[in-house]
Amino acid sequence: MIQVLFAVVAFGALIILLLVLSGIKIIRPYEKGLVERLGKYHATVEPGLRLIVPFMDRIVKVDMRESVVDVPPQEVITKDNVVVSVDAVVYYEATDPQRLVYNVVNFYLAMVKLAQTNLRNVVGDMQLDEALTSRDTINTQLRSILDEATDKWGSRVVRVEIQRIDPPADVMHAMHEQMKAERTRRAQVTTASGDREAAIARAEGQKQAAILEAEGRKTANVLDAQGQAEATKAGAEAERFRQLTVAQGEAEAIRNVYAALHEGRPTADILAVKYLEALSIMANGTATKIVVPVESAGLVGALSGIAEVLHSSSDGKAPRARA
Repeated sequence: MIQVLFAVVAFGALIILLLVLSGIKIIRPYEKGLVERLGKYHATVEPGLRLIVPFMDRIVKVDMRESVVDVPPQEVITKDNVVVSVDAVVYYEATDPQRLVYNVVNFYLAMVKLAQTNLRNVVGDMQLDEALTSRDTINTQLRSILDEATDKWGSRVVRVEIQRIDPPADVMHAMHEQMKAERTRRAQVTTASGDREAAIARAEGQKQAAILEAEGRKTANVLDAQGQAEATKAGAEAERFRQLTVAQGEAEAIRNVYAALHEGRPTADILAVKYLEALSIMANGTATKIVVPVESAGLVGALSGIAEVLHSSSDGKAPRARA
């Protein structure tokens, strides 16, 4: 009897322990829990150790981390009727776990279909070249549309990224040819621009060289003219100084001669002889006529007297005295 009682107590304790354990729930840091009591939403619990009423409550865990939805590649017709294959990914995070669980049946599938539909609309309004070069515009427009549409589902679209936009093979070939032609054109334009800049630089260099050469010639001519002017001025100064020196010498000589004459007190006979010597020097032995100044008439008379005296002496007669 005691053993049976002991077994019943142990079984009851085990049942109670299992009930207690079933009522203990652990919510991870990146999760939130929705408590449902008897099939009805009861409360939202934060991360940590939570207790619920066994068989009455149930906790639905919702991951609050940022998640990614891979949008499968799909064919899209652009505005210029080119079929392209577009592949994208959508990043989202839950904002309201209650609406995320109760407002949509399959959030992942709903997100994929919504992204595909709006991707066709956004890319379909663009030309092929615009679609290939405007991925940031596509990402921004698509993120805005998806974020507004998924707000009622308790989520927020963080960003949308276009992975690939693949045109058909023939279009790709034409694009490669166009890009090749464009690169060739750019190379030719760059070469022509370089040649033009080189020609301008050469012309500018020649111009500067000509200017410098002309300035050099001008400076040299100016220096030569200044040198010649200074040399002429120096020569003129030297000639003037020489003439002045000669004139001063002659004046000094004349003064000396006259001083000597005055000191010697010459007689008329001596002056007559000197005058004759001067005349002979003037005639130089070849002159047939000598012009005697009027002022020298008295001197000529004296010379005649001297000649007469010399003639009388040669004849042996004494000269006669004149009264």
